Order: sequence, then C-alpha cells, then structure tokens
Amino acid sequence: MNQKTKNDMGQNVIVIPNPSELEQQFEYVHSLIEQHRSSAIGRMNTESLLMSWEIGQYISYQLKSAHWGAKVVSDLADYLKRMNPKRKGYSKRNLYNMVSFYEEYSSDAFRELTDSLHIDRFVQLPTAQMRGQEIVQTLPAQLASNEIVQTVPAQFSKPFPAILSVTSFSNHVEILNRCKSYEERVFYMIYSIRERLNFRELRRCIVNQTFSTILDKEKMMSPKLLAEYPRAEFLLKDKAVVDFLNLPQRHNEHHLHNGLIEHMKNFILELGKDFLFMESEYGVLVGGSTKRIDLLFYHRALQCLVAIELKAVDFQPEFVGKMDMYLEALDRDVKRENENPSIGIILCPSADRSMVEYTLSRSLSPTMVAEYKRKLIPQEVMKKSLEEYCSFIKENR
Repeated sequence: MNQKTKNDMGQNVIVIPNPSELEQQFEYVHSLIEQHRSSAIGRMNTESLLMSWEIGQYISYQLKSAHWGAKVVSDLADYLKRMNPKRKGYSKRNLYNMVSFYEEYSSDAFRELTDSLHIDRFVQLPTAQMRGQEIVQTLPAQLASNEIVQTVPAQFSKPFPAILSVTSFSNHVEILNRCKSYEERVFYMIYSIRERLNFRELRRCIVNQTFSTILDKEKMMSPKLLAEYPRAEFLLKDKAVVDFLNLPQRHNEHHLHNGLIEHMKNFILELGKDFLFMESEYGVLVGGSTKRIDLLFYHRALQCLVAIELKAVDFQPEFVGKMDMYLEALDRDVKRENENPSIGIILCPSADRSMVEYTLSRSLSPTMVAEYKRKLIPQEVMKKSLEEYCSFIKENR
C-alpha cells in the first residue's frame, strides 16, 4: 500500500511499495479478474446447457406424442434461422443433439448412477442448483394460451442433473456420439473439466481410450511409487498413444525422441496437462561423467520431477537400474527442498507384466513402466474404478 510521508522541505510525498509488494498487489487484482471471469463463464455455460436441455425436452415430447414429425424439426431449424440469420447452433442436426442430450440424461439409469457416485456433492453449479429441480416446464403465458402450442406435461419433465454443467455442450455432443456406457460418459465429463479439454482434445482422448487407461487398476508401478504417491494411479497413465508421430513399424529411439519433441503439445495432452516439459536430454552428473535423461518434466499435482526414458524395444529388467541412477541423481542434485521425490517412467512399445512385476518389486525407486499401446478392461472393473475415481476427485478438488 502506498504511504504518505514528508520530504526535507515538509512536502507530502507518496512512497511506492517495492517491486515484490507491488507484484503481490497486482496479483491480487489479477486473481479477482480471473475469479469473476471464471464465475461468469460458468454461469453462461450452465444457462446454455439448461437452454439445450429445455429445447431437447420440448422437442422430445412433441415427437413422442406424435404432435411433430422429422419434417417439423427441419421447419423449426429453418424458422430459427430466419428469425436470426447470425445465430449459430440450431441446425436440424444440433436440435436432435439436444433431444439426445435430454433423453439420455433424463433416464432413471443415469440418475441412479450419478446418485450412487454422489457426484452432486462436489459439483459447484449455482445456476443449476437454483433451477435444477424446477426447470421451466411451460412456455410463457401469452403462448401457453394458444391452443396450437403444446407445453410439456409434468410427467414428461425431468430435473436437470447438476453433473452436466461441468463441461460444455460441444463436449457433451462428442461424449454422446462416441461413448456407449453411462460410466464412460460420466468419466469424460469429469476428465474434460479437470484437464480443461476443448472438444478436439476431448475427441482424441476418447478415441485413444483414456477411460480404460486411467481406470485400469493393473498399472505397472513399483511398490515404492504407490507408497510415496497413493494418488498416482489416477494421475499417471501406463499407456500412451503416439499415432501423431507416424512412426514406421521399425523405428529407433532417435526417431521416437525427435518425434515427441516435435509434437510435444500432443504428447503432453496424451500424458495429462499436469505435466510441464522442462528439458530434452537433461544432463545429470554421476561420478565423473554426465548422463542424459531423455525427457524431464515437472508434475504440478504431484509436485515432483518426472524423468521419462524412451525405449524402442520391449521392456528389459536392466532399464530399471538405469532409471534408479537417474532418480538418485535428480533427488540429490536437482530436486528442491519443497518438492517430492522424483518419479521415473520407462516408455516402451510393450512389456511382459510378469517381468515388470518381478523387476519393480525390489526397486527402491518410485518407477513405472508405460506402453504406447491400448487395452480395454471389463465393464464391471471400469464401473468400480469410476467410483474410486470420483472419490479421488472429491477428495482432491
């Protein structure tokens, strides 16, 4: 705060705070802007979703009660365009997306799942909470009095689930069109907001089966990693899809390394946005020689350095010994006092799980093995894992 004082001539002068104090004061103003901007955007998104829900609800009722046919929906899209040619998002296709949005998420099965996960307890949705239980079921009175207009009877109306407001309608369209189960859809709703994904990034995550990768309970992690970082199983993936590299069937570590550096944005999206890239071929001094770590990252949520070693061949036990050396060097000479022990990830095309388990069971370092390969897991396992994932999000929001 500026302070008034007097100079040698007895005049009032203003003392300006030092740069560090000013930085704190400026940061406070910045935080106020971001807080209210984020709140306003959240309210706008919720209102947009409520609008899509109500439009979908109304059209669904008209179609199911045989008041309308497909031709009427086309006519409605044309009418909305005539009323406001600059208005976007109300094509026939998108109107049917709104119908799907309402019909899929107004079902008893979806409500039972979200109730069992206790999702509404950690969803901060002021607008949805105000109107979620009392969504507008009729049109304005001047229209409702017209016999031609059919309002939605109460028995066809369902409350708006709060969980839907965590992401945008464009993301919901991706999720509806690409995911089959409610468990998978709920996961991507939560994951998209946690990772701040736009619909193109979300599409890639869905295509690459991030759902099964995150919720797979059989990750190849050392006991030390799980002990040091109990949350790691929901923050680190043991499978990565690197199709954006266009690697030939036969490739070496040089091709893999250069490709990941060139496409670092896509690689971080694949790993998770908590990863911050620090350096390629990071040098650590061991004895009298310098050893090079292929890729060095910092993980914001775990607050630790992450060393990634790239391999173009299947996992071999000797890879772990080399990683142990890297992590020891990082913890001794690079890690700061406020940071947690460093983590190692060995990224290879394939790994024999039994060999990995035997190798990591005696490792004293927090290390994991990851493959660039996909694998589906059973539906019942995914549902149980989703419950645990939701609990993790509630506890770490």
